Amino acid sequence: MIEKFDETTALLLVDVQKGVNEVKYYGGPSGKRNNHSAEENMRCLLTEWRRLGKCVAFTRHNSREINSPLKLDLETGNQIEGLEINGSDIVVEKDVNSGFIGTSLELELRRSGINRLVVMGFYTNYCIETTVRMAGNLGFDTYLVHDACAAVNTLGHDGEYYEPDLVHSMSIASLHGEFCTAISKEVAMRLCLENCVDLERVQGNE
Repeated sequence: MIEKFDETTALLLVDVQKGVNEVKYYGGPSGKRNNHSAEENMRCLLTEWRRLGKCVAFTRHNSREINSPLKLDLETGNQIEGLEINGSDIVVEKDVNSGFIGTSLELELRRSGINRLVVMGFYTNYCIETTVRMAGNLGFDTYLVHDACAAVNTLGHDGEYYEPDLVHSMSIASLHGEFCTAISKEVAMRLCLENCVDLERVQGNE
C-alpha cells in the first residue's frame, strides 16, 4: 500500500523554467525532448496540491555555463506559464544538478515537517535524476511522477545517439525501486485524496 499524501508531503518542482525548451542547447542541432504533456500534467497536480493546502517547493536553476538559457537574469530563466511560484512556497536557487547541493532545500523541508517528496520537472536525465537520488539517500520517502518529467536526447561516450524516450525510460528505471517509487500523474492525484491499497511502495536502500 502507498499511504495518502498528507501534511508531511511536499510537491517539489525542479527547474520548471522556460529555457528547458531551448532543446538545441542541450541536445545539439537535432535536439529534442520527449513527453510534451509534462507541463500540463505538472499544472494539474500543482493545482490540486494548492487546492488542498499542501507544501510546495521549487528549485530554480541559475547556470554556471556562459551560454545556458537557464539563467535567472534572462527571460528564459522565468517560470513556465501555470507553474509560477506563490509567496508561501519553499524556493531555492541552484547552479548544479542536485536541488540539495549548495542550497537550503533540505533544511527548509525539515523545518516544515516534510519527510515525503513528490518530484516532477526537468530534465529526467539531469536534475531530476540527481535530485531524486539525493532525496532517497537523505531519507525522504520519495515519489517521482514519471509523466510529469521530460528528457532530452543524449550522446554517449562512444558517440552513440540516444532518443529522449529511451533516455527518460532508463532514468526512471534506474531510480524506481532504489531511490524512489515512480508513479503516474493519475496515481499522484489519487494519493492526494486516499490511500492506494493496490499499489506498492518500492524505495530501497533503507
